[in-house]
Amino acid sequence: MRNIKNANVEQLLLKLLGAERTATLFATLNHPQVLNEWEDGVVTRAELAQTLNMVLFEDLLARSANGRQYTQETIAAGGSVYFDHGALRTVRWPHNGALPPGEAAFARILRPLGFSINGRYPLDRLAMTGRAWTHDDAPDEIAQFFVSELHPERFSAEFQQAVTNVLGASRDPLTPQAVGQLWELEREGVLPLDAAHALLPVIVGAFARQHEMPREADYDVLLKESAEMAWIATEGNAFNHATDRVADVFKLSDDEKAKGRPMKPEVERSRSGRVFQTAYRADIVRREFRAADGSTVTRDVPGSFYEFITRKRTFDQDARRWETDLRFDAGNAQGIFKMTAGQAA
Repeated sequence: MRNIKNANVEQLLLKLLGAERTATLFATLNHPQVLNEWEDGVVTRAELAQTLNMVLFEDLLARSANGRQYTQETIAAGGSVYFDHGALRTVRWPHNGALPPGEAAFARILRPLGFSINGRYPLDRLAMTGRAWTHDDAPDEIAQFFVSELHPERFSAEFQQAVTNVLGASRDPLTPQAVGQLWELEREGVLPLDAAHALLPVIVGAFARQHEMPREADYDVLLKESAEMAWIATEGNAFNHATDRVADVFKLSDDEKAKGRPMKPEVERSRSGRVFQTAYRADIVRREFRAADGSTVTRDVPGSFYEFITRKRTFDQDARRWETDLRFDAGNAQGIFKMTAGQAA
């Protein structure tokens, strides 16, 4: 179905990204069947959700050389990517500047786009909580969002102060106009194309870092207690990873290791025995920090990464159809999150 191009999604992408990048995304990613019909000039929540996902997937590839190489090789071999989910990290903390704390900053975007919480996952080893947001109109085909919140109150007082220092002047990326457009989308389920054109770059911009350059001293305090919070200090709310749903993650893992790619040593297996995940190690990126003397220093730190997942299906007797297990697993997630740990220099 990759030859189908929903006209509204295409128009939104063309204006934001241009013709070449739009064509590449359509050739790369799965096409949800719910988008096979459309009304010119009237953008549904599913169309806007899919467009956002496509833009954020491209943004992840721009920051992950390993993911980019894998995707290019997959397309060159005649394959495609089934975008399963994107993951982002937030901090549930009152001293967050103008940005709503934790997941609240994204619930106000995801709900109007048609997403609902479909599972809560305690990530206690990391002092975090994860929640999966699944699209109501096409849960199996529009990529989910896995949104995690870090809980600074579970760490030392010194750590909490460093969190406040880093996040305390965060800005809110949503404009009053965008808030109004999201409310209209939630109420009506659709937006005029012009309004969707205006809204798209604003909500894309929410998946980024909303605070200023962190102080190196604060970063070092955070890194001692939480690699995840240190990651947030440099990367903010950008996608931590994007995930390709593949038929056999075990074979893929072996194949990628044979190519010398920086794969996770073991595939994570859910307790249910139906969800299997692995990933590349995080790409190393160069980030700037404010030194004690006020100068700017650069360090190599873990950036984002690319993940792979296999989801088993079961036959639903009542619905008379195959259902994909769209759940996550707390153990899997904590294992995958280690891909950004222990590599800062």
